[in-house]
Amino acid sequence: MSKKFLKVASALALTGLLVAGCGSGKSSSGAAKSGSSEGKEVKLIFWDENSGPDRTPIWEKLIDDFEKENPTIKVEYVGLPKDEAKSKLDAAIAANDTPDVASLQSSWLPEFSIRGALLPLDDYLKDSDLNDLINEGAIEFNKEIVQDGKLYGIPYTQNLDILWIREDVFAEKNLNAPETWDDFFTDVDKLTTDDMYGYTIRGGAGGSLQLQRLMYAYSGLTEYVDKDGKATVNDPKHVEFLEKYFALYQNNTPKSDITNGYKEMVAVFDTGKAAILHHNIGSFGEHSKSLEADQFEAVPLPKSENGNYVAEGGNTIGISAFANSDHPEEAWKLVEYLNSASSQSYWNQNIGQIPTNSDVLNEDWIKDAQHIKAAFEVYDNPETELYQPPFYLPDYRSILDNKVDPGIQAVMSGDTTVKAFLDEWAKAIEDSKVKYDEAMN
Repeated sequence: MSKKFLKVASALALTGLLVAGCGSGKSSSGAAKSGSSEGKEVKLIFWDENSGPDRTPIWEKLIDDFEKENPTIKVEYVGLPKDEAKSKLDAAIAANDTPDVASLQSSWLPEFSIRGALLPLDDYLKDSDLNDLINEGAIEFNKEIVQDGKLYGIPYTQNLDILWIREDVFAEKNLNAPETWDDFFTDVDKLTTDDMYGYTIRGGAGGSLQLQRLMYAYSGLTEYVDKDGKATVNDPKHVEFLEKYFALYQNNTPKSDITNGYKEMVAVFDTGKAAILHHNIGSFGEHSKSLEADQFEAVPLPKSENGNYVAEGGNTIGISAFANSDHPEEAWKLVEYLNSASSQSYWNQNIGQIPTNSDVLNEDWIKDAQHIKAAFEVYDNPETELYQPPFYLPDYRSILDNKVDPGIQAVMSGDTTVKAFLDEWAKAIEDSKVKYDEAMN
């Protein structure tokens, strides 16, 4: 996929320029598909890949609303902790005991579709009022990353990595939000005091995804794997960046960062123990519960060495149906409902992310949200470029979860060097690419 296509698709989605249909997005998909149980009570099972006290109640309300509109369909909600979701889904697919519908990260679609686990949704979407409403770029991205070019997930939210800063602390120190990476490292040092760390690093589960987004934002590289099959994760610019980045550990960050996952990292920031946090706009809801509006602010990751913003393409989560569902028609109704304007608006407003349904983009909460404006600043910038990770590699996420996450901790503990860590990461990606090419040719 070309960088230009990704950039334009994201910009169109975020500025609401997509052509909107006139429907509500809640109608049935048209002609009934095989497996319909119209008139009979049906039970569906829905899996949430990122459950917790903030997100679970949102899904429970949406499911309750869906059941009220569809009294013959009952939905059982099953929440999976984020760090365990992928392995539980893998086990369910292996046992042929999958749910009917689930929220899935886009990077999982290539592997799950190759394993034959997912139901193609192309015909369902074609017959639905949603067809003209969902961000066309996000739909096409989901089709392009899978081997057979089919649609296996309807994205309901789009995200962007940013920096959260303690706006009040920056004001006290007479500091501006960092605009360059030199500013970032300088600010972290100036903000480190006896009472507060300048920064917090995600050294625990999920740290690999955040780390690579920082690396490419810094270097400005837009190819993850080049035409010769060489990975760019161990580019000298990334070595240079990570040597400075990991030098912050224990000097400007908590010692506990080596094992801190999402919840611990956010808690460090929200309890006033760190002045800067790298995450994404989706943690807005949690920050807003702990901090006053004038205490925290979202700012873009600094521009790359090339002077432009570089972000990861395909940073979406979607609703998918599974191929072995006994009730595919009803499963689609749930997929469709969760992507309606009302559902997307409710979910994204509470979490703080960007809806993909164009009917939501002109709502007041979108226009007024500071963190959404920060995302627009990046996505709407004509010089912004997006890099595409090799989502098509079936073991791409396994490499990140099982090799890169532990590798981060090895660097932080001093057991390996940045260069050795990145070389091992690159080799794993390159070896996977070779196996993929051999299998596909």
